[in-house]
Amino acid sequence: MRYCGKVGYSTTVETRPGAWMDEGIVERTYYGDVIRLSRRYHTIEQVNDELNISYQISVLADPYALEHFVDIKYVIWKGVKWKVSSVEIEHPRLKLTVGGVYRENDES
Repeated sequence: MRYCGKVGYSTTVETRPGAWMDEGIVERTYYGDVIRLSRRYHTIEQVNDELNISYQISVLADPYALEHFVDIKYVIWKGVKWKVSSVEIEHPRLKLTVGGVYRENDES
């Protein structure tokens, strides 16, 4: 399955020794392939179960992606922001493992 979508980066800068400031989110568009896809509901102590999508996307990396891969927070797929749980470098590609919905205020 082909992928075309945005990847969200959250970067911080050191404004003075020991003080960091969030620069905000930068979104960039990438092309690639969805190489693994699965879905499950996670039962939690809430009214509704939480949907977890577990998939991997292999995207063709540009120099920005290779330099800032540690700052990748989410991918947008099918209109939803999904949290990136790990990134593997397989030059010239990045393999993004995704699972769970990305929450804007979730810093984990």
